[in-house]
Amino acid sequence: MNRFLIGLCLLLSVARVSVKGQTYDEWCDYASSAIEADSLAQAEEYIRQALKLEPANPHNALLFSNMGTIQRRQGKQELAAESYSFALNFAPASVPILMNRATLYMEMGQEEKARVDYALVLDYERDNKEALLMRAFIYMNQRNYPFARADYERLLKLEPQHYQARLGLAILEQKEKKYQAALEQLNAMLAARAGSDGPLTDGQVAVLYVARADVEQEMGHIELALVDLKEAIALDAAQKEAYLMRGQLYLLQKKKVQAKCDLEQAVALGVPQAEVRELLKQCK
Repeated sequence: MNRFLIGLCLLLSVARVSVKGQTYDEWCDYASSAIEADSLAQAEEYIRQALKLEPANPHNALLFSNMGTIQRRQGKQELAAESYSFALNFAPASVPILMNRATLYMEMGQEEKARVDYALVLDYERDNKEALLMRAFIYMNQRNYPFARADYERLLKLEPQHYQARLGLAILEQKEKKYQAALEQLNAMLAARAGSDGPLTDGQVAVLYVARADVEQEMGHIELALVDLKEAIALDAAQKEAYLMRGQLYLLQKKKVQAKCDLEQAVALGVPQAEVRELLKQCK
């Protein structure tokens, strides 16, 4: 069969799907097949057809959740949030759907809404590690340091070598001006270089060096910070934060040529131009 006939058959098949009276389960099957084929717009339409047939079906929790994920993948964030909310109307205690909506809210910059969802997750699953980690992160951004500490410490009781929780706690110590405690946490992580999932990657170790350099520069230990930033870049040349920080420190030392080089590299690696514009002017 030539390509024209194959294409015609496919079109006729789609036409039959769209005009023939289909059952709820058949629309669901069509949607699953479309998702597997990465035909997201078509999958979304099939789900809508199933929902129209049986708007009160309890299975609609899964359909709305799948539609939310499809819309999220297509960049339709507001519609995705609405779909996840509809899914939760059917299954308000569904942890996976709450986690999906919370993640979406984080992507949309709506941290307070995400915090509420993570809190709901923790009401149902007290030891949910991802929810604890993300809620601690949000609390820290909100400068609610006691609550952030409680979540980090809870997570570390569950998993003492959790890399992100230990790093988060070190950053929290720094924000509270407890520099020695922050250094002790980072030094311990660098000494062990092992997390709950095994040895740390070079990129993870580089992040620790950048974090320690940030503490050191706040303490006025510029030379120590520069040593750590050099080590971070040696481990991971894509560490844009290391170049940005080192450029700023070089400026403090009036080393304008080196500062300009590092700041331009930071921009090349993804730091927004607006963030370094004024710094680059000082390099002239």
